[in-house]
Amino acid sequence: MTTIRPGFTEPQPHAQPHPPAPAPRRRLPTGLLLSRSPGEPVQPAAEPLIAAYKATHPAADPAELRRAYAVAERMHRGQMRKSGNPYITHPLAVATILAELGMDRTTLVAALLHDTVEDTAYTLGECRADFGDDVAALVDGVTKLDGDRWGKDRAEAETFRKIVLAGAADLRVLIIKLTDRLHNLRTLGFQPPHKREKIAHRTLDLLIPFADRLGIYVLKREMDDLAFATLDPDAHAATETAVREALTRAPLALGPCAALLRACLAAQRVRAEVKIRPRHLWSVHKSLDGDLDGIRPSEVTRLLVLVDGTDQDCYIALGAVHAALHPFSGRVKDYIALPRFNLYRSLHTVVIGPDGDLLDVIIRTRAMHEVAEYGVIAHIRQADSGKAKVDAVASRSDLPWLARLLAWEADVPSAGFLDSLRTDLAEGTIAVFTPEGVIMPLPQRSTALDFAYALDPETGEHSIGALVNGRLAPLSSEVKVGNVVEILTAPDAAPTADWLGFARTAKARAHIQRYLDGTRDDEDARDGRAAVSAALAEHDLDLLAAEAGGECLSIARDLGYPDVESLYGAVTTGAVPLTELITRFRRTAP
Repeated sequence: MTTIRPGFTEPQPHAQPHPPAPAPRRRLPTGLLLSRSPGEPVQPAAEPLIAAYKATHPAADPAELRRAYAVAERMHRGQMRKSGNPYITHPLAVATILAELGMDRTTLVAALLHDTVEDTAYTLGECRADFGDDVAALVDGVTKLDGDRWGKDRAEAETFRKIVLAGAADLRVLIIKLTDRLHNLRTLGFQPPHKREKIAHRTLDLLIPFADRLGIYVLKREMDDLAFATLDPDAHAATETAVREALTRAPLALGPCAALLRACLAAQRVRAEVKIRPRHLWSVHKSLDGDLDGIRPSEVTRLLVLVDGTDQDCYIALGAVHAALHPFSGRVKDYIALPRFNLYRSLHTVVIGPDGDLLDVIIRTRAMHEVAEYGVIAHIRQADSGKAKVDAVASRSDLPWLARLLAWEADVPSAGFLDSLRTDLAEGTIAVFTPEGVIMPLPQRSTALDFAYALDPETGEHSIGALVNGRLAPLSSEVKVGNVVEILTAPDAAPTADWLGFARTAKARAHIQRYLDGTRDDEDARDGRAAVSAALAEHDLDLLAAEAGGECLSIARDLGYPDVESLYGAVTTGAVPLTELITRFRRTAP
């Protein structure tokens, strides 16, 4: 497993897992731009960051990084981490992780400053003036909303909504957020138990899926294992021990298979490297469902074939693998012809080893391997020859999963946003096809109704059934990988409450709920109007005349409602007492 480690990290607690809480952070007054003057010595703490940056950008000038560090250090001075270390160690560690990933200077500057606007007196305007619009936009994207102003729960939901929207404009916002959480997970032992568990759960539910969606598996694997260690330390320790023991037997058990593959690849004139690749602990724990008895090397490793060649060479390599070791029927997955939603491309197969063990084999080119490890970061690194290219790659709202998320986020109120986001990011995506061959990526267990709303909300709203692979199917039918689905519609069809029982995607549920709410509002308005009309008639007053004369609209606006329909709906719900409303009508009657 590739693990990104910064030049330093805070020590994990041992004898004292919960040190006394440090003094509250104090907000320092801001001043002019805090740049390093010619006579000011270089900050030694920043040098590992500079070295990591220069390793991947040898011709770059690190002066702006030093300047940003000086600002961050000055603004956070006096603030302490739970570990007792100066707070600046956190943004510095985040920036160093990003530098080791090969990220561009703008991202590193923003990472150094990412907590200044939230936790110090440094303002977004000052950040923009000091470091430019791009850095300020990234810092703003990862800055949490004020819980005191918004309310704790609403602030958390709206902060994630804000990150999603900022990430749609520039994926570097999400990358900074992920590395921020990774460093917090590394130092999670200093937090009290309830906070550790909450952070770990939120990581598994929301942030790790974002790492998966961006294809940044080098971050996802470590975050998986750190969250696992927090939430179930006994299972984590047992898995770690069992995996370590099994890996000691891996060379002997799998070495002959790897040698056989190398020989067959050479016979087919495919230049490739064959590696025995360990799986990370959380992956092993999930696949074995915690059953570690008799764990075998084949269960904790994969054989990775790195091809020096083209896509076509990968298919030749697949044939060579199947010639060397018997393939297990139905277990070939082609992510080269049909890439995953996160840019991932490889061939996967399962073969039967000489001792009868099932062996997972992954085949990819070296270029594919770079993307498989680093996802969108690999594309940003490749584009880092120019600012315009980096901006173009980082602005990827065309990614199917992100476009789907943006399609529903505005329709969900704060109270349900995190649950909807969690559902939308749930692990696993399937590819379903339109009759024209267009791929529609959907979460697993999606139904024909979800497919209809994925096409567009109007199709979903008027759907009445589906043809799945040419056969009539109800909207509640689950669609499978590779299904060809055609939606049947009718002009007078409309959503009903029971649709919420089988709509799986957040987009479908949001649109259905909005339609039902609108229908309910119409019904409330009709019922309220009827009640007002009957009550006025008892006092010899005509509602129709009051509506025509404008008295109804005037009363509605006096009570804070934009129109008479909203006023009538408030009568039905009890927000406006009918007796009080009739009194107002009588006062305005001629």
